[in-house]
Amino acid sequence: MIRQLVASYVLLIALAIAAFTVPVAFTLTAQLEGDLELSVRREADTVALLLAAPDEPSRQALDRLVGAYQQQTLGRIELLPADSPEAKAGTNSARWTHSPVLGADALVLTVPARRPDGTVAGSVRVHYPEAPLELRLWQIWGFRAALAIGVLVVAAAAGVLVARRLTRPLRELTTMAARFSDGDLRARSAETGPPETRTLARTLNSGAQRLGTLVDAQRAFVADASHQLRTPLTALRLSLDNIGEEITDEHTREDVDTATAEVVRMSRLVNGLLALAKAEGQVATPEPVGVAELIRDRFEVWTPVAAERGLRLLAELPEEDPHALAAPGHLEQVLDNVLSNAIEVSPDGGAVTVRATAEGDRVTLVVLDQGPGLSEAERARAFDRFWRGQGLTGRGGSGLGLAIVKQLIADAAGNVRLAPAPGGGLAVWITLRAAGRGVTSPASPRSGG
Repeated sequence: MIRQLVASYVLLIALAIAAFTVPVAFTLTAQLEGDLELSVRREADTVALLLAAPDEPSRQALDRLVGAYQQQTLGRIELLPADSPEAKAGTNSARWTHSPVLGADALVLTVPARRPDGTVAGSVRVHYPEAPLELRLWQIWGFRAALAIGVLVVAAAAGVLVARRLTRPLRELTTMAARFSDGDLRARSAETGPPETRTLARTLNSGAQRLGTLVDAQRAFVADASHQLRTPLTALRLSLDNIGEEITDEHTREDVDTATAEVVRMSRLVNGLLALAKAEGQVATPEPVGVAELIRDRFEVWTPVAAERGLRLLAELPEEDPHALAAPGHLEQVLDNVLSNAIEVSPDGGAVTVRATAEGDRVTLVVLDQGPGLSEAERARAFDRFWRGQGLTGRGGSGLGLAIVKQLIADAAGNVRLAPAPGGGLAVWITLRAAGRGVTSPASPRSGG
């Protein structure tokens, strides 16, 4: 908008300058041409008077005048006899044309030399080059063009200041909207500027406050409910464990084991809801995180878990540790959730691979498993809350892991998507904003099991 306002302002100034300058250009050109023609005609009339005089002193003065004129000016004078066509015509003429005498464009002016009795003694033809007049016009219009450019530059600078002042309330609203879209429900805009902008800012602030209150209430309810449910679920599981120790009937024991499994699943669901409520409720400032170092740290935690099933954890890392922007602890939780799912669905003896690449202002992490994968329809729903895949995918899970991953990545202004892995399985693509390169660290893939 600032560029458009400045361009419009400069365009108006340019049109105003052109409207006042172009008519003056034609007037000034005509005036200079008229002045030059008048000066040349005056000189031609003087020469014609001397040419018409019959006495010898006038003839000598004529010769001296013609010689001096050709030495001191760029013009040339021709004396035409009485029997020439120009003298017989006896008319004055002035035209801008090519002069064969000068070999250039010039003003060619012809004046008859009349005696006192009215007879024509000859004609005087003056050739004056057009080049000095053109040079003078170029100098005048060059100065005017430079002055116009200077005025436009000053107008553009003034336009920038005025446009920035006018659009400052809109920029503040844009900043507030950007923070709001990033999940910061506490973002507010200053109510400044013209009445329309103040009204808009007041309306947006009021709507943001109301929406923030509703969302905070919902999050508080989910967090409180999840927290309150943990204690009775823990007590219920302990009771089922105690009952299971005293039961000898096989069928009854199976029922108790089934109930215990459901209680465990409900506990996971409650813990997942609590984690999701915390993820949605926290808006932390992203900080640079060394991706390669973080992957190695998480591999140390998950390698023993993978080794129990003979799985290998492989890392493909660049020579320099790329740094990504993420809130403290969020990327660790993302990798934990994704690695947990990948290890759960991968077949015994398989491998889980994590790749990290940096390109431009983006850092990309790809987690590849060798599990059954997901269909296109399943991948479209995988980030929905409480959704669990069929078969091995998501077995025993709460259906909140990927929803938490999506929320945490969105908080860092990144994105996450699912795609088929080469050779089968699922690939989780995580893209984050880059924060520069860290210290050099050689790539050393780790494997477990």
